[in-house]
Amino acid sequence: MIKAAIFDVDGTLIDSVDFHARAWQQALEHFGHRVDFETVRYQIGKGGDQLMPVFLNEQQLAEYGGELEHYRGELYKREYMPQVRPFPGVRELFERLKSDGKQIVLASSAKSDEVSFYKKLLNVADLLDGRTSADDAERSKPHPDIFEAALDQCEGVALEQAIVIGDTHYDAIAAGRAGISIIGVLCGGFPEQDLIEAGCIEIYRDPSDILAHYEETPFAVKQAA
Repeated sequence: MIKAAIFDVDGTLIDSVDFHARAWQQALEHFGHRVDFETVRYQIGKGGDQLMPVFLNEQQLAEYGGELEHYRGELYKREYMPQVRPFPGVRELFERLKSDGKQIVLASSAKSDEVSFYKKLLNVADLLDGRTSADDAERSKPHPDIFEAALDQCEGVALEQAIVIGDTHYDAIAAGRAGISIIGVLCGGFPEQDLIEAGCIEIYRDPSDILAHYEETPFAVKQAA
């Protein structure tokens, strides 16, 4: 029986992927790297430690990588984060999960202050059993660190008793490396085929779609008597 739901946040619970992509695109351009929007967007889901090496060489990373990431973070929080909105049905899905006795953990590699903002925006603080932030993982997705940290916050839950919900193939790869099954959602705008190929066991449109089909999901499957 599934005992815990581990949720990615950006692109899964909140509509923020395009905003992150814009912030990275502008930050890269500020430091002399012109990259088209779709190329940057396809990298969203990784943290800066994994995203920047796609566009910067080792010398550039050493010279101004930290400054670029800081610039990007401040730009995102100032210009874009106030525009972020939740996807429909998040609280209702969480309430259903809690009524079924599931533990719920947010698995984000965003900065702690951003995660706090999202938790308030989603209005789910009273339903959470834990949350992660960048402070909890040495490496971001597609490395498994953040999901392993999230599972550690679930009390008495084994690998096979948890499911990750995420919107990118980086989520799926990270979950697979952590040994946790994953359900994919399309609301982040990533290709369904990428999610399937990366290991998602089921695909839904968004959180409200998971709720609408809840009885068909692994969350509703009970142990045989």
